[in-house]
Amino acid sequence: MTSVNDQRYARHQSYAGHAPDKNKVIFYSLSSKFVDEKSAQKRCSQKAQKVQEVIYYSLAIGHHLGVIDCLQSRLECPFDGYLHWIDCLPESSEARRKLAGVQRFGEITIDSSHTHLLALALRDASPQMTVQQQGWSEQLIALLAQIENDPAMYLMVRRYDA
Repeated sequence: MTSVNDQRYARHQSYAGHAPDKNKVIFYSLSSKFVDEKSAQKRCSQKAQKVQEVIYYSLAIGHHLGVIDCLQSRLECPFDGYLHWIDCLPESSEARRKLAGVQRFGEITIDSSHTHLLALALRDASPQMTVQQQGWSEQLIALLAQIENDPAMYLMVRRYDA
């Protein structure tokens, strides 16, 4: 029987049969992209004769034609710890609302439009955080800096329930 969580969220393709632990929040970063050329060729018009044209067209319109994102786990924390961590952010802040989306929706995306907002909020809330929460903040701020350096990069944050 399939659990509600399996029905609601896409399955994670784990490495070597390793499934993510339950009751965790995992931050994934974009590590690479590639074009599934077979998929792109099937979906493109018959007029596209050169592989270069197919690849260019695929990249131009994104995932609809077989552009696949490869995500790599960068930060993990227990779900309860994550909730306590974001509770350190000001209650009515946009940063807290963004990160609370993991609890509400099961997954969020963090891109270049969120980097300053989140980095400043985490930095400002650091004095009320535990040492562990400060460590998570430092790791997330480092990931946000990577997004600043490469705006095509993004983070996918996903909750895994029991």
